[in-house]
Amino acid sequence: MTDSKSIFTTFPKPEELLKWYQDQPKTETPDINGHIHTPHSFSAFSEVEQPFVLAKSEGVSVLGINDFYTTDGYNEFAEMAEKHKVFPLFNIEFMALQKDLQEAGIRVNDPSNPGRTYFSGKGLRQPAQMSEASANKIKDLQEESNRQTYQMVEKLNAFFTEKEIDIQFDAEELQSRLAKNLFRERHISQAIRIAVFEKEETDLGRAKLFNVIFQGKPVKSAIDDLAGLENEIRGNLLKSGGAAFVPEDPKAFLSLEEVQEIIIDAGGIPCYPVLLDFGDENYTDYEGDSEKLLAELKSKNVFSIELIPARNKFNILKDFVKFFNNKGFVITFGSEHNTPKLDPIKLSVGGGFELDDELKQINYEGTAVIAAHQYLVSNGQEGYLLNGIAKTDEKATFIELGKAVIAKFLEK
Repeated sequence: MTDSKSIFTTFPKPEELLKWYQDQPKTETPDINGHIHTPHSFSAFSEVEQPFVLAKSEGVSVLGINDFYTTDGYNEFAEMAEKHKVFPLFNIEFMALQKDLQEAGIRVNDPSNPGRTYFSGKGLRQPAQMSEASANKIKDLQEESNRQTYQMVEKLNAFFTEKEIDIQFDAEELQSRLAKNLFRERHISQAIRIAVFEKEETDLGRAKLFNVIFQGKPVKSAIDDLAGLENEIRGNLLKSGGAAFVPEDPKAFLSLEEVQEIIIDAGGIPCYPVLLDFGDENYTDYEGDSEKLLAELKSKNVFSIELIPARNKFNILKDFVKFFNNKGFVITFGSEHNTPKLDPIKLSVGGGFELDDELKQINYEGTAVIAAHQYLVSNGQEGYLLNGIAKTDEKATFIELGKAVIAKFLEK
């Protein structure tokens, strides 16, 4: 909750905005990245401004913040958007649990954990505003997540003591130094990598210490590949079977229905993040059949999806996106940047292929719907949802208004 004002409250009224937009010269379809994480959860970026600087250098016109369990970065994200003239989308991400699918062994969009469901909200209010009940649920999720991470630090310290490795951590200090409110296992991986680098000055010394920490397993990454090293640390120590692994408590997850309620309460549009093919054209049980997935999402009143194109083969992505676009879904793309690796902001498909014109246009139209929704809700009007249901029959109207909103914000 904040006294800050929405960046959309000074915009003209819809009819004025549309009239202004009709008189503007038509421009090329913009490059858009609608899903990035910031240091408010875990990110490849060291500060919130960094992706905006990179976006300007790469010609990306729209960025969407999409942190786990938090809206804390919204106002700074808005400030950076205005400073750099990059249009902002205000999103959020959750890990929900569908217990019936967990019991049935059905993988949703996490290939390793049946029932676990990543789920996003698009176009929330900025400044963040929601009911006390929703805010408390998010606070409880953060506290439960941090409790698990603090326990990991305890187990890690015990492991280091047992193996006579002269490294110890204070969880509170790590959180203060490396994280914001949300302290995640990737922060622990980062802390271990930093500690090893401080303890050993040579590549050989560092490799040997990692070898001890990994209990005899050799390091696969180059010593100067910081992202690769941190991923190896996470896999060897903090994941299932690792010395510092702590299983998640079921209360660390809300049901999918609860997550959707929070998103709608916070002014957002429920959105299902699609994993699609994740190597050798594999799919989860939930996503293997597009018709079945369509029916599942519609039954849950979900009419928006997002994808991370770099994960997917071009032809698979294209066919899937066209199918859902023809069904009236709002579709957006992003990069996540939820690992230590600093990839480009400009999106590409798996194998480094660029998005083609049709995919870029679909991404633009989905983004425009979210932009129009943000603008309307910020000005006290009804957005893309009516009683929680998407106005799919009005999608074209929202696209046109959203294009006008984006253009007005980017106006020099």
